[in-house]
Amino acid sequence: MITSSINGNRVFSNFGFCAYSSTKAAQVAFMKMAALELAQYRIRVNAICPGAIQTHINENTFKKPELEEIRIPIEFPQGDQPLERGPGSPEQVADLVLFLASGESSHISGTEIYIDGTESAAAWLSRLR
Repeated sequence: MITSSINGNRVFSNFGFCAYSSTKAAQVAFMKMAALELAQYRIRVNAICPGAIQTHINENTFKKPELEEIRIPIEFPQGDQPLERGPGSPEQVADLVLFLASGESSHISGTEIYIDGTESAAAWLSRLR
């Protein structure tokens, strides 16, 4: 199991996140190759790609004021996370990990699974308008 992100895979609007987004995209590419190479040993490899989750990340992430000059505003149709009108919980991500580690997902490998409450779909739709 690899923990990636919607950033670098579906959402490309966080200016100043070039390195972060690049590594998250690389994790998904690595996961697909590892799943293919390890399938002969019946080892499954998947990537979970969370969106906004209630964590303490904002306590460690500081946006520089200079980024405001180049930021492209995004207007989400019903808020950032339309499904629940807010970020997901760590427990929801843990439930997904538990499912993927169980035998109930025995035929799932080589896939990225987005757990973002439709956040990335909302971001995509907002760009079409």
